[in-house]
Order: sequence, then C-alpha cells, then structure tokens
Amino acid sequence: MKKQKQPAKTNKQVLKVLLITFVISFSSISKAQQWSRYRGPNGQGISYAKNIPFKWTQKDYNWKVSLPGGGHSSPVLWGDKIFVTSGDQKTDNGFLLALRASDGQVLWQKQYSLASYRPNPRNSYAAATPAVDADHVYVIWPTPTETILIALDHDGGEIWKRTFEGVYCQHGAGGSPIVFDDIVVFTHEHEKSTKDARSAWIAVDRKTGRTRWELERQTGPKTSYSTPCLYSPQTDATQLIFTSNSHGITGVNPRKGTVIWETGPILPARVVSSPVIAGRLLIGSCGDGSRGKCLVAVNPVENGESFKPIEAYTVDSSTAPYVPTSVANEGLLFTFHDTGYVSCLRSATGEQLWREKPAGKFFGSPVWVSGKLYCITTAGEVVVIRAASTYELLAVNPLGERSHSTPAVADGKMYLRTYSNLISIGQ
Repeated sequence: MKKQKQPAKTNKQVLKVLLITFVISFSSISKAQQWSRYRGPNGQGISYAKNIPFKWTQKDYNWKVSLPGGGHSSPVLWGDKIFVTSGDQKTDNGFLLALRASDGQVLWQKQYSLASYRPNPRNSYAAATPAVDADHVYVIWPTPTETILIALDHDGGEIWKRTFEGVYCQHGAGGSPIVFDDIVVFTHEHEKSTKDARSAWIAVDRKTGRTRWELERQTGPKTSYSTPCLYSPQTDATQLIFTSNSHGITGVNPRKGTVIWETGPILPARVVSSPVIAGRLLIGSCGDGSRGKCLVAVNPVENGESFKPIEAYTVDSSTAPYVPTSVANEGLLFTFHDTGYVSCLRSATGEQLWREKPAGKFFGSPVWVSGKLYCITTAGEVVVIRAASTYELLAVNPLGERSHSTPAVADGKMYLRTYSNLISIGQ
C-alpha cells in the first residue's frame, strides 16, 4: 500500500529543528555577553562587541558609581548584574557589591571583617577579581592570617564559606579564582619565610565548597599572582594552565589535580601576569622591580600519551611585561609594559613589529575589542590603540582617578573601574 504524505509531521520536524537552532544560537550569544572572571572569557581579554566607543568624555558615561573604600580588582558580569569588590584598609573591611548593569543601581552589598595587614602601597585589600556563573558569585579574601573563599547566590545569600591558612608574601596576595564545570580553582602560594607554609593549587566543589583536590607546589622565593586559564589541545581533554616562578608553565588535569606537563622554572622572576593562549602556543611572563624580565612562549607538543613542552621563543626585558597580562589575537601579540611602552609582536615567532609609548605606566591589563586595544594607565587614562601590525593611537580618555584595573565588556558596554569608582560606557 502506498504511504500517505504527512505534511503536518514534516512541519513539526522543521519547527523543532528551527527551535533547537534558535536555542543554540541564543545560548551562544548569551554566553558571549557574560564576563565571568578576570579578563573575561577564559581570561584572554577578547570581546567582539561592536558599539564600544574609542573616544569619549564624562558626558558620554551611562553612569558612574562610587564604591566604598577602594581597590584594583575588575568587575565581572552575569546577565544584568555586575559584581565588584572593594576594601577599606582603615577599618579592615572588604566589600562585595552587586549592581544593576543598566543603570548602576546598587542591588546589595556585603561587608567582611578582614585581618589587618599592610600590603604594598600599589596593592590593596581588593586585588582579587571575583568569578561568577549562572548560580553563584565566588569571592576570595586572602590575608596573612587567613584566606576566606565564599560563594553567594546572585541575590547575596551565602551558599558556603571556606577558610584556608593565610598567605605569606612580600606585597600581599592578588590571584583570582576561576570556575570550570563544577569546580572553583585558585592558587594558594607563599614565599619562603620563617613560617612553615605549604603552597598549593586548590579546587573546591562549586556547589558545596568541599575540597576536590589540592596540588602541592614548591614554595619559592617569589609568590606568583597568576590566574589560570583553560587550554584544549586538539587531541586531548581540557587542561588548566598555570604560570609561576617555581614551576614555569604547567598543564594540570582539572578532574584529578595532577600535573600533565611542566616546563620547569623558565620564568626566573616574580610572575604577576596570567597565561596567554596564542594558537597552540602558551605564553607567560615575569619581572621584578618595576619592569619585565622575560616573556616565554612554549608549545606543549603531544608525545605519544604525554606532552612535551617545547620552547618556541623568548623575548627580553625591553618587550616583556611585568604586571600586565598580554593579549593575543589574529596572529598578533600585544604587550603592555609597566614603564608605559606598548609592543606588537608576531605571536607565532616573537618578532617585534613596533614599540611605542602612548601615555603613562600600566598595571592594569589590556582587552581586545573588535580590533581595538583598551588599557587603563596607573593615572587613570584609557589608552585606545588600533590592534594592527602598524601603530595607530586612537585616543587617550582620562577617567579622573588612578586605576590598576582591567576593563570588562559585556552586552555592548564597557565597564571601567578606577580606585573608588565604577563607570559604564557604550550604547
């Protein structure tokens, strides 16, 4: 018997396919609009937002909000909520604020009593940037006496709280947590001192705060402030990438907390900047005093069932940053220096294409936004440069207050944190 056509069923199937396509597309767009950790998606400082201005005045601000105390952490966003930390060294308090992104209204504020200590004058109580996911915001408060890690829901309700030993280091701590799948990862390193402190990289369950693993690390002469990122080789599972003075560049199994590969101590000075991904290359840098010492790019080549990190190139102090984390995209690597210089290199070879000094010094890190580089000087000027193989300074926009922070970009807007203010720009 000849089968009858079933147009109704066919239409339903078409509608189902269209619906699935829409959901996937909407999810991708929504994810792209989040800025959920230090330096945004995977810590690489990349955004394809189209309507961020490169030149503006205070009249162009969407809003400007004063923060309690001050700090150098960066804002993070999820949906229409911004989360940012601040600290008051006079009263030994730390603050976590949630603001509405559309108008800057403070939705809630939490206050935490911290152990009194004196960080480096260039550091602050609020140096670590929070991390956020669809359920929680995670904030870390490291002091020499204790390190507090807290998870809250987006309405400010505390979900869990963990306390770890304090951090012993010369300048005060500054590393930020990240979220990967069901774990929160952070570094807990010390400097060699009279105290018997055990350095480790730690992962806790994001829902309960229970420790999932601890990877013991060598305590060296210089604490590292690096925030890890994720690296996915073509033929292997995702790896956590760390940079440190004691161990160089390291790939870690995020499920087990075990070392997959490690370069050894190829970063001979203090590591403040975080790892950068440039194709298959992983880049770390270090420095001391007020300038960079070296920048190293390695290729973790797969060798049978293991990985062997091969050094691709090293560049010297004239091109290497110390505090700022570099940004790589479209075959170019841009380094912003504590001394105020900006360099452009070919990310595959390390060949320098240009080196210029557009304004003042940099402690904050750059972000790449649709072919433009934005970075805030220590004096609080947003330098905007064309992200190209030839140098073009587009603008220098004063914010009116010093800053060591990194811009955040989400949903077509940029958020700029000075020491005690948060500013929104963009249509």
